[in-house]
Amino acid sequence: MPSDQSVNALLDTLSRRAEREREVSVDDVVSDIGDRGVGPLLFVPALLVISPLGAIPVVPSLFAVALFLIAVQSLAGDRRIWLPKMVRDRSVDEQRLCKAITRLRPWADRLDRIFGPRLKALTSPPAQKAAVVLVAILCLSVPPLELVPFAALVPMLAIALLGLAITLNDGILMAVALTGAGAALIGSLWLLISG
Repeated sequence: MPSDQSVNALLDTLSRRAEREREVSVDDVVSDIGDRGVGPLLFVPALLVISPLGAIPVVPSLFAVALFLIAVQSLAGDRRIWLPKMVRDRSVDEQRLCKAITRLRPWADRLDRIFGPRLKALTSPPAQKAAVVLVAILCLSVPPLELVPFAALVPMLAIALLGLAITLNDGILMAVALTGAGAALIGSLWLLISG
């Protein structure tokens, strides 16, 4: 049985929701994983955008709006996350979600084996706040990047890594994620300018 702070535990939570509902909304995801802190709230939506769901037009932008609001509210110290009804009510049918979870499961197994609590100084509250600021900035680049096919995956991958580092309390992964976030910002700017 995976620990509560593992990638598989998050996917299990989403799977249970998909088994109960025909459609899973953004609000369902936030209510199911929100009690585990800001890490999973950043990681899971970004992970879903990296999955085949991200190929659906406008999905990356909707998730970017949700992630931006989560990041800003987290920085403000809000424990309960508010999202606009338009974002909260957006949903994915359970078949698409289950298909995405099935494709993500082998990666979740690898991530849970490789990463875990270590070098905790880099996942301290100030480091987490810095990561959340980067998430907010990366979210702003997603809507214009949707004009370039698959370009929105660049910032979403960086957001997923930052959320994963916070979720698993892994300082080494946080160092990699912060570096990746910097590279994603530069790459996003380059894609916007050259696109």
